[in-house]
Amino acid sequence: MNSCYKIQPSEVARSAQLAMILEVSASPKPGNIDRTHDYIDTRYEHFLASATGVYPVFERAASGKENIGELLKEAVFESNKWQKGGNTHFGAFLLLLPLAKSAGQLIQENEKFDMKKIVERAHRLVKHTDVEDSINFYQAFGKANVCVQDIEDLDLNDSDSITNLRKNQTSLFELMEISENYDMIAKEWTHGFELCSWCSEQITDLMERGIRTDINCSIVYTFLKLLSKNPDTFIQTKFNRETAVEVSEKATNIVTQIETSGYEASLPSIIEFDEELLKKKINPGSTADIIIGGLFLSIIGGMRF
Repeated sequence: MNSCYKIQPSEVARSAQLAMILEVSASPKPGNIDRTHDYIDTRYEHFLASATGVYPVFERAASGKENIGELLKEAVFESNKWQKGGNTHFGAFLLLLPLAKSAGQLIQENEKFDMKKIVERAHRLVKHTDVEDSINFYQAFGKANVCVQDIEDLDLNDSDSITNLRKNQTSLFELMEISENYDMIAKEWTHGFELCSWCSEQITDLMERGIRTDINCSIVYTFLKLLSKNPDTFIQTKFNRETAVEVSEKATNIVTQIETSGYEASLPSIIEFDEELLKKKINPGSTADIIIGGLFLSIIGGMRF
């Protein structure tokens, strides 16, 4: 990463947009919507519309305006305003907004700009969220129609939970601490965006060293490698833990094949895996969100293709 790379809030916002667009465009990305696969009610174009519509929210995040909870609620509002395909990026917003806000603060402070500083600052920002951020999170959740496991003692679909949040002064970071054992996005908050950082390093390394100069292949390979090491919690919520582990085991087999025989030779296996998951309606959505976070860090760091 070029530590002297000077950017503006608008470039932070465009980096977030491009990360979302590249992730959904990557194909074949097993189980998820991409440029060649749609779901019945949600299409590839819905993701493009969402990524386009939220631009002003990310520019405000990078300009230091508003708290994370407020920004999350605004992002969901803008996403819904521009498309009718339902939830497209809720998990991605939870990752991108602190990262974008962090990048913006570093710009304003004329700090050296690198991935480590961005994630360290983002971790500090999420640790300092408050009860208002929690309330905005609940309100955003209600608008996004997200499939998640309820947080302990707090029904995400119960308006009384907001009363309990205010009574207990529960911060959004504390909600994530409660959820970290069964939600990958929450764990990113509590563990300093470790997997986003890993994805960024993986993708950037593949591109810069010429191992995989095709950005599409680099994303798909990184997606499979991430999935192989981390059972997807969206699958676990939608199905069960056993299904999530089984999917990760199959991803591991394909990663081994790629590392042994190469990406092109393994492409039929990737396509077969993709078709199997699509047929069973198993989509590793949390893995996709983390890939978006990693792509953002790579793009904001100067990776080009």
